[in-house]
Amino acid sequence: MGVAALVLLGLAVLGVLYQTVGSRRGARRFPPPGQLVDVGDYRLHTVCLGSGSPAVLLESGIAASSLSWTFVQPNVAQFTQVCAYDRAGLAWSDGSPAPRTFDQIVEDLHKLLTTAKLSLPYVLVGHSFGAFVCLAYAAEYPNETAGLVLVDPPSEWMELTRRQTRMLQGGIYLSRLGELLARLGFVRACLAMLTGGAPGIPRNFVKMFGPTTARTLERLVGEVQKLPPHIHPVVQALWCQPKCFRAMADHLGILGAKAPTITRAAMADLPLVVMSSADQPANILVAHEVLAQMSTRGRHVVAANSGHWIQLDQPALVVDTIREVVEIARQRRAEAAETGSTRRPPRPQRLT
Repeated sequence: MGVAALVLLGLAVLGVLYQTVGSRRGARRFPPPGQLVDVGDYRLHTVCLGSGSPAVLLESGIAASSLSWTFVQPNVAQFTQVCAYDRAGLAWSDGSPAPRTFDQIVEDLHKLLTTAKLSLPYVLVGHSFGAFVCLAYAAEYPNETAGLVLVDPPSEWMELTRRQTRMLQGGIYLSRLGELLARLGFVRACLAMLTGGAPGIPRNFVKMFGPTTARTLERLVGEVQKLPPHIHPVVQALWCQPKCFRAMADHLGILGAKAPTITRAAMADLPLVVMSSADQPANILVAHEVLAQMSTRGRHVVAANSGHWIQLDQPALVVDTIREVVEIARQRRAEAAETGSTRRPPRPQRLT
């Protein structure tokens, strides 16, 4: 073995040790704020606050976690029970031993909600990719769904173009590479330099993968910085874990393989609010309006002062919208109790 190979091997061993020590330190410093719920071969982390019904479930974006609802969840807890959770592999949840599919994510969520014994039915709130999960859940379990709030759903990813397919393939490749680099401690070292006053090295490294990747990461960092300062080191510690990059690759694969198809039969008269960020192009705003009209009780809201992460830019608007759907669900339940009706709505078509 040559000298260069020995040097590389030595660096790799040091990197793995650095990653192992850092992971253990991070686990002690930032333990799960909620509970780890067994859903079979792994556990999902969930945080529940408040009391009352219907319970609200907060579903995060494609690579986000329960922390993305930091400004929303405590305020929703003032008028009902509300839970946020981390999908398999993200944040404090265990990684899944099997490849991810929409069906598996929905079943994970069903097991989680059943085990947590939340009051039925639920109001499902999903941001971005999470909106797809909520739509799929509502179609699979209509009698468990009291209403939907879809926060800036990525309608443009429902029918992929060749360009989008290539973008997803590139994202999967970078996520797999990120998993390897995280195992070697490189991601941890880069994030430490980025926050420790030496951002030049990690930024120059990212630029090696092209301007699109660099802009995407800069945008994500900008969104994280909107969270309270005490949460920034928590996010940093979580994204030093290889499992998060593996989960990101799995989620991108899901988006490329299958996005939900929404029908009027699936929505029926379900209370539904679709929220759009004001910076969306006109065609996406139209698509969101059409989605809202899928339900006879649908409504479209444009967040005038928000980017894609409306729950960070205008959390009060999201809270008010959730309150609106919760109140409608309560009113419908009271009306049903007064009439003594026990009829359940017909099962809608499953999203495929």
